[in-house]
Amino acid sequence: MTTSHPPAFTLTVEVQPAALVIRVAGDLDHETCDELMRTVDQYLLAPQDPGRRFRELRVDFAALGSIDSMGLSTLLMIRRRTDAAGLCLYLDQRPRGMDRLLEITGTLEHLTALREESDGERSPGAG
Repeated sequence: MTTSHPPAFTLTVEVQPAALVIRVAGDLDHETCDELMRTVDQYLLAPQDPGRRFRELRVDFAALGSIDSMGLSTLLMIRRRTDAAGLCLYLDQRPRGMDRLLEITGTLEHLTALREESDGERSPGAG
């Protein structure tokens, strides 16, 4: 009998002119969520060149294996950090299982809702 190993967890970061894109591959769980949070913090908390200020954080889940409660908790923390930084958060290419977890836990709308701008306008919160 062969034992199956979970897919390796990797993060790929792409810095675009107005967006930071983080591609998640593998399982986002209690063993890997700290790496995602450190990566987000590395870019959001670092001083940015005023000419290249991020307006959005896009987290791409096309290659996500699975997500557990710690992964969900990390997404909620990322949402708090992006809101505090005035950034729009997009959770791109969410697999069906991830959407199901977000629906069951009542966090789908919170994580994908429009963010209120300081001037009263709304910005998209997820894609």
